Amino acid sequence: MKIAVLLGGTSAERDVSVVSGLAISKALTEAGHLVTAVDCAFGDKIIEDWDADINDIIHVEHSDFENRKRELDRNIIQTVQFLIEQKINVAFIALHGGYGENGQIQALLDLMKIPYTGSTSLASAMGMNKHISKILFQRHHINVAPWIKIESVQNYNIDQIEKLQYPLVIKPNDQGSTVGLTIVKERSSLDTAVQLAFQFSDTVLAEQFIPGKEVTVSILGEQALPVIEIIPEHGIYDYECKYQKGKSQYIVPAELPMEITQNLQQQAWQAFQVLGCRHYARVDFRLSPQNQPFCLEVNTLPGMTATSLVPKAAKATGIGFPELVDRIVGMAANQ
Repeated sequence: MKIAVLLGGTSAERDVSVVSGLAISKALTEAGHLVTAVDCAFGDKIIEDWDADINDIIHVEHSDFENRKRELDRNIIQTVQFLIEQKINVAFIALHGGYGENGQIQALLDLMKIPYTGSTSLASAMGMNKHISKILFQRHHINVAPWIKIESVQNYNIDQIEKLQYPLVIKPNDQGSTVGLTIVKERSSLDTAVQLAFQFSDTVLAEQFIPGKEVTVSILGEQALPVIEIIPEHGIYDYECKYQKGKSQYIVPAELPMEITQNLQQQAWQAFQVLGCRHYARVDFRLSPQNQPFCLEVNTLPGMTATSLVPKAAKATGIGFPELVDRIVGMAANQ
């Protein structure tokens, strides 16, 4: 098939998206497809050197990026036009965050009748909005940590937030990869954390921190893959621990009692269905010392880098990376 891998884009997770997209492009070529890697921030800009260091790939410096973001966002229209002109069979969305993960690119592709990988526009939007997804999870008896939505950086109720008890997790409502996230242990650090989170979103969540283990369950098609336990060097699975090799240990499959494993997989599958996801996703949990799972979020476009968790879980079931991405393309083509 003729496949366009959409990567890069304009979100705070742009660099991770480039790494994911290039890995996917190489694997799909290995699986026998005709692949074009397109950087959506630059319209129809094709990346031809898939082995290049990410720092060598055309990009916008951070300060200039902020000034030009609105202009660069518009290039997504040029990207979609390119897909139409090239008669692409499937668009593999390797974007992370921003319009790639909040349902906007999915809506454009739906309008143009272009098949694409991953969840639909509505499921993507609900998955990206942590506040909305938590409400839906609660209503379907999926356990979540207590939280409060903060709607203003200048005017929020500290007393109400502190009812959740410290430590607190302060994070943007619609970002991934722990961008803008802070663990707050006392009131004196709260305001700084809230201000940081508001740099990345119009709304912010204050969430009760759940001590225990960091675990995740990937979904592929209708199958819940093995549970993975993550042991990050920093104590929390932050941006550096996610994407730098050697910064986290991974236990695949997690060494948990069978009933706990099955409960996590069941809750992950239920969360996937509640949001109406399709093809693949990753569901993140905190597992308390009492082995009670708390669902954090559903990642509708999880990372596909060398350190990413979906490929690790798939490998544990005997599915190599080229076969994994080929299966996802097959699901999109037959949707």
